[in-house]
Amino acid sequence: MPIQELPPEQCHDLRETDPSIVHLDVRTPDEFAAGHPEGALNVPIFLPGGGGMTLNPDFTRVVERLAPDRDRRVVLSCAMGGRSMRACHVLEQAGYTRLVNMTGGFAGYRGPGGELVVGGWQDAGLPVSTDASAGAWERLRGA
Repeated sequence: MPIQELPPEQCHDLRETDPSIVHLDVRTPDEFAAGHPEGALNVPIFLPGGGGMTLNPDFTRVVERLAPDRDRRVVLSCAMGGRSMRACHVLEQAGYTRLVNMTGGFAGYRGPGGELVVGGWQDAGLPVSTDASAGAWERLRGA
C-alpha cells in the first residue's frame, strides 16, 4: 500500500477513531519538548552530531518495538512533513504497509513572506502537549 499523505485534522480524526494507531513525531528531542501533538511518541529520524544531522541508528529498532505489527497504521509527523516522509520511506523498506505522512507537520509550512502555505497541527488548533516525559526519546530508546 502506498504511503498516505493526510493533513493534521484527518490524522487527528484517525487517532480518535482508532486509538491503536501509533503516532510518531520524528523531530529532535528538543523540538518535541517544545511542543508536539498530544499522544505522539518521539522517535527522531535524525539526531544532531558530528557537524550536522545524522540518521538515527536506533530509529527502526525502536519503531519495531513500539509498533511490532507491520500492518498496523502508523502516523508520522515532523515540523513540516519532509523528515516524516523520509521516515515513512525507511519504515516502508522495513516492511511497514500502512504508513501515513502528516502533511504540514506540527508547525506548518510558510512562504517567504511568512504566509501560511500548508497548515500544521498547531495551526489547526489540535491538542498540543509540552509534556515530553511520556513519549520522550530518552525513555523510549532504552525501554
